[in-house]
Amino acid sequence: MYFFADELAQAARKAGVRAVVGEAVLDFPTPDSKSPQESFAIIEKLADRWKNDPLITIAVAPHSPYTCSPETLKSSKKLADTLGLPLTIHVSETRKEVNDITIKYGVPPFEYLDHLGFFGGTVIAAHAVYPTAREIKLMAERQVSVAHNPGSNMKLASGVAPVPEMLRAGIAVGLGTDGAASNNNLDMFKEMNAAALLQKVSRLDPTAMSAHDTVKAATIGGAKALGLEKRIGSLEKGKRADLVIVDLNSPHLVPLYNVYSQLVYATNGADVETVIIDGRIVMQNRKLLTLDEESIKQEARKLALKIREL
Repeated sequence: MYFFADELAQAARKAGVRAVVGEAVLDFPTPDSKSPQESFAIIEKLADRWKNDPLITIAVAPHSPYTCSPETLKSSKKLADTLGLPLTIHVSETRKEVNDITIKYGVPPFEYLDHLGFFGGTVIAAHAVYPTAREIKLMAERQVSVAHNPGSNMKLASGVAPVPEMLRAGIAVGLGTDGAASNNNLDMFKEMNAAALLQKVSRLDPTAMSAHDTVKAATIGGAKALGLEKRIGSLEKGKRADLVIVDLNSPHLVPLYNVYSQLVYATNGADVETVIIDGRIVMQNRKLLTLDEESIKQEARKLALKIREL
């Protein structure tokens, strides 16, 4: 989610990466849109442009209940339904957000969105740190999925999401990073590690979130959260060939007793040696085959110098 979604989609397509790309909708001007109506027009064009792409899915992305009016949220839902697109939104990330929404509308964020008729279809709620027990039940009934971002939630001191309770309720929970701005690190193996350890230490319970459940959230859980579980998320006949090959011969990964524990507690992104997406090898023996890594790093350094000068 955020701005210049078409450029993001093009970059993902060039890299050969599967992506659900959401054009953000807010009630005030953004870097690429002056109004919600302009954002909706952008989304319509994006949906038409990318509708037959095997890797790119366009999403409607109203930013949050506190940056979008009830009318904007309802219009976002209507557009998503009309175009058959998923909805993604930040919900219940901080105590302040929950308090502000509750004071303003009389109910906490998930109940507020439900009163607007926002749920139904594929709705991905980013964060969900402070849902009440009643809201968790509501989320399960409305089949709202969650993008859990433990690294970001820790860095911003947002809190600890009740992931075990959501999983027990049958909610699809996938793992995310929330992006470099609030995380710095986009290593999904480190995110798995954080997700498991955060639940344990916050509850003083070493069994709070198992390695198996964590890997499940990072794979089929994420696919279900995005509404793509029939195509990706597990190695099954008939699904798309999206997989990574991990080198288990590094010293920190020897010996191997339990593959789930190894992936969650010992592995990092540098241990991935080959990546296959939609049956296409995009990285082999740790070398990118779709992008010029050195030129991209040089360009990033140049841009960083310009940013520092601002």
